[in-house]
Amino acid sequence: MRRGLVRIGALAAKEALHIRRDPFTLYLALALPLLMIVLFGYGVSLDIDHIPLAVHDEDRSPESRALVDAFTAAHEFEAVGALEDAGAAGEAFARGRASAVLTVPAGYADRLARGEVATVALLLDASDAQATQQALTRADALAQVVTAEVVQARLGGMQVAAPLSARAWTRYNPAGRSALFLVPGLTAYVLAIVCVLLTSLAVAREWERGSMEQLFSTPVGRLEIIVGKLLPYLALGGVQVLLVLTAGAWIFDVPARGDLVVLAVASLLFLVGMLGQGLLISVVTRNQLVATQASTMSAMLPSMLLSGFMFPIANMPGVLRALSHVVPARYFITVLRGVLLKGTGWAELWPDLGMLALFATLMIAASTARFQRKLA
Repeated sequence: MRRGLVRIGALAAKEALHIRRDPFTLYLALALPLLMIVLFGYGVSLDIDHIPLAVHDEDRSPESRALVDAFTAAHEFEAVGALEDAGAAGEAFARGRASAVLTVPAGYADRLARGEVATVALLLDASDAQATQQALTRADALAQVVTAEVVQARLGGMQVAAPLSARAWTRYNPAGRSALFLVPGLTAYVLAIVCVLLTSLAVAREWERGSMEQLFSTPVGRLEIIVGKLLPYLALGGVQVLLVLTAGAWIFDVPARGDLVVLAVASLLFLVGMLGQGLLISVVTRNQLVATQASTMSAMLPSMLLSGFMFPIANMPGVLRALSHVVPARYFITVLRGVLLKGTGWAELWPDLGMLALFATLMIAASTARFQRKLA
C-alpha cells in the first residue's frame, strides 16, 4: 500500500512538472475559465431592456405625450423617433430601426375626458419570441399603471380599494437578473469543457511521444497511472472552481446562501468525473488531435444543451430528458443554483451528489479498465 502511494506520488509529481513547463496547459486551466465566464456572463443575457420604440402619435395631446413618457421613463422602452404614418411601422421593423411601435389614435385625449375606453396599439417585431414576450409583459404592466393614474385623476385623486388585491413575492432573485440564473450554469459548462480538455491530452501525449514504453517497464499499475495523472489536474481544477466562483461573486454579485461544504463536495465529485472522462477519451484515442475533438464534442454540447444551463429540461422531448440523466453538468448545476441562490443543503441535494459520485466512479473505473499495458 505504501509503495503504491509512493509510486502515485512520483507520477503526480512528474505530471505536475510537465504542467508547470507547459504555458498552454496553464492558460487552458486558469486563464480560459475566467475569460469564458466574463464573456458569457456579459454576452449571454436574458434581460431585455432598452427596447427600441417608435411612436406614431395621431392625437398629439398632453395625454398622449404622457403615455409615451410612461413607456420610456424606466428605459425599458427607448424612444427612437416618430413615424409619420402607421404604414411606416413595417419599414421600421425591416430596417431594424425599431422593435416596437406605439400607435396613439386621434381622439385619445377626448375619449379619456369623456370617460370612455381609449385604445392604443402596440406593434411588435415577433422574430425574437422571448424578447416579444418580455416586451408584452412590460407593456401590460405599464398600461395598468397608466390606467390606475387615469382612474385616480377622474376621482379627484381619491384612492379606491380594489375588491381583490394580489401580491407576488419573487424569492432568490427578486430583481429578475439573468446573471444570477446563468452564472452557476456557466460555471459547470466552463469547468466541464476545460477539465475534459486538460486530461484528454495527458495519456494521448504519452503515446505520441513514446514515453508510455518507459512506464510499461516500471512496476506501476494501471490504476496508479490513472490516479497519478489525475491528481495534478484535480488540484488545478480546484483552483479553477475558486477562480470562477470568485469572479461570479465579484463581477456579477452572485450570492452564496447555502452550505459551502456541500458545494465543495459537489465540485470535487464533478471535477473527478470530468477529468476521468478526459482520461478515458485519451486512453481510447491515443492521439492528441482526435482526443481534443472528442473531448470538445462530448463535453461542450451535452453540458450546454442537456444540462438545464440554457434550456429547461422539463420542456424537452422525452428522449432528450432521458439522455440528460447521464450528463453530470445537470446535477452540478442543480447543486450550484441550490447552494448559491436558494441556500439548500444536504437534505435537498443528496440525490444530485449521489449521481455525481456514481459518474466519477464509472469514469475512473472505465479509464482503468481500458488502459492496457501493451503498445498495440
